[in-house]
Amino acid sequence: MSQPHDRVHAFATLLAEERLGGDRGFPLKRDVAVFVDELLGILFGQLSEGAAGTADELQARLTLAVRDLRHLVAPLAEPGESDRIVDRFSATLPDIHDRLQQDARAIAEGDPAAESLDEVIAAYPGFLAIAIHRIAHELWGLGVRILPRLLAEVAHTRTGIDIHPGATIGRSFCIDHGTGIVIGETAIIGNDVKLYQGVTLGALSVAKSAAGTKRHPTIEDRVVLYANATVLGGDTVVGHDSVVGGNVFLTGSLPPDSVVYQTSQVRVRRVRDGFEDSDFVI
Repeated sequence: MSQPHDRVHAFATLLAEERLGGDRGFPLKRDVAVFVDELLGILFGQLSEGAAGTADELQARLTLAVRDLRHLVAPLAEPGESDRIVDRFSATLPDIHDRLQQDARAIAEGDPAAESLDEVIAAYPGFLAIAIHRIAHELWGLGVRILPRLLAEVAHTRTGIDIHPGATIGRSFCIDHGTGIVIGETAIIGNDVKLYQGVTLGALSVAKSAAGTKRHPTIEDRVVLYANATVLGGDTVVGHDSVVGGNVFLTGSLPPDSVVYQTSQVRVRRVRDGFEDSDFVI
């Protein structure tokens, strides 16, 4: 009768032994989510219960958020490095705020359905995904790895938009709708770029040996990529002021001022005429 208990105890012992050599204080996704929610609430009153905070109140909240970030970074950084990383990150907050204001304006100006900047900041998943990415990207550049990935997954879970924190994104970035967008680690996106839902900026190969190389495309300034467009490859460059149409599958570069699209045949007939076997081929 004691065998099930003995097996459970043996398994628990094995798990305990595995944890002895593991990381201590590894950040939890829920704590990462709490941190980024608080930080964005400080940067934008539309995302905070205390929208009308005084300078002293906001400074106090910012001090606490920075303290929380130190706790998240400490187990991931080299000894003595966490304070340097957090201080350098804190110094970038004015620039992050400025960039996000430009992103919000780009979304508001690019979407006829957007009635105000407040609406974009408070309700648009594209803005939330960009905001979290800008924070994660700064930490990525400071040499922190796991925490930015957790931040990216907070955004991915909430919005369906998957942006690797290593991706480089220019100013006034507009994501319209956004669900299903995937942007890979080494993608480079210029200024004033607009992406619709389902766009993939991916790699031609997922071989592990390609790690550390540029695997994802470069999108130059003022490019528009419509719904479900796929652009692959580290050597692929979409030239500035180009338009990539919906459902396009692109693995080669485009010169500036290009328009690329695919055509499809649409047939319309009455249901009473019946169906052919080919009607069910996808």
